[in-house]
Amino acid sequence: MSKLHIFDMDGTLLRGSACLELARHLGQFEAVSSIEDRWVRGEVSHLAFWEECLPLWEGLDDAIIDKTFAATSWLNGIEAVWADITRRGEHSAVITASPQFFADRLLAWGVGTAKGAGVYAGVPPDPRMVITPEAKVPIALEIMERHGVTSDDCVAYGDSSSDVPLFQLLPHTVAVNGTPALREIAAASYEGNDLRGAYALGRLLLDQKTKAKR
Repeated sequence: MSKLHIFDMDGTLLRGSACLELARHLGQFEAVSSIEDRWVRGEVSHLAFWEECLPLWEGLDDAIIDKTFAATSWLNGIEAVWADITRRGEHSAVITASPQFFADRLLAWGVGTAKGAGVYAGVPPDPRMVITPEAKVPIALEIMERHGVTSDDCVAYGDSSSDVPLFQLLPHTVAVNGTPALREIAAASYEGNDLRGAYALGRLLLDQKTKAKR
């Protein structure tokens, strides 16, 4: 049976968040940073975050998104990890609360599936298109069903509270530069700037499970 590797994006594949990087290029870093800080503290809901943030993105276009994506501080080794997963006949996916239009650019790097929030600059957010931590679970289950894999055949990689529901669902989990709370429930933890290190831990978890079944 094949395997599925599910990655968070903000804080896991990149340092910081896509929203902050976009805000930086639009000259709105302080305003969006304030919104994000209140969201982290639980003072702003996921929907309210977008209601406040999207009006600040006036003038956002593909050129700015491409420039932001290229300038973002990504972990090393991302493309190598996804190439190895594909070579093995396995599957990879990114599930993120950040915008779909940003996550889609990871497809060119080799990820199999990219799922983000369906939000757009200047357009009021549709609550059904906002991805909450809890919403990551049914998205992951749909991807698992599509590829015919079980929870024992999956590894989740994440960094913060937004990954807790998925980490509670799956037995194989790797905290990548994770918060103390996430490291506490993760099966393994990686600290560093190269995704290949976290991926090696994920492979070890899968290999240990395979050996245990023999």
